[in-house]
Amino acid sequence: MFNFNLLPSPADNIYRGNKVALWFFIAFVCLMTWRSIIHMFFEEYGAHDLATIIKLTGDPDPMPLMYMFFSLWGFAQLIFCGLCWIVIFRYKSLVSLMYVFWLIEWSGRLFLYPLIERNPLATGIYTTGNTPGVEGAPYATLLLVIFLLLSLREKS
Repeated sequence: MFNFNLLPSPADNIYRGNKVALWFFIAFVCLMTWRSIIHMFFEEYGAHDLATIIKLTGDPDPMPLMYMFFSLWGFAQLIFCGLCWIVIFRYKSLVSLMYVFWLIEWSGRLFLYPLIERNPLATGIYTTGNTPGVEGAPYATLLLVIFLLLSLREKS
C-alpha cells in the first residue's frame, strides 16, 4: 500500500506513486522555479512588492547590499529547483524525497519563524505586510503533506 522508502535502490526513472502527486510536483516546481527567478533577477520587485521589505535609506545606500542578498537567495532556490527538475526528468523514484525537502522548507515557515522572537521581519518594523510565503505556508504545508502521502502510495 504505502512505501516509505525515500531512498530507493536503484534510484531510477520509474515513478511508483499516484500520478496526481507527480503532476502536482511538476506544477509546484514550476511555481517555485518562477519564484526563484523573480528573487534572483528582479530583486527589487522581489524585495519590495513580494517580500514587502520597505526601502531603506542611508549613506551609503544599503539597498544594493539587500538586493544582492535577495539575488543570492533566489540563486539558492534555483539550485534546489534545478535538482528537482533533474528528479522529474531522470530520477522520478526520488519524487517522495523531494516532497520531504519541500515540506521541511514550507513547514519551517510555520513552525520555526514564529520562534525567532527577535526576527525584525516578523515584528513588522521593516515590512509593509506579510509575504505570500507567510500567508500561503499553512496551505502549502497541508498540500505537500497530502501529495507526499499520495506519492508514497504504490499502485496495486
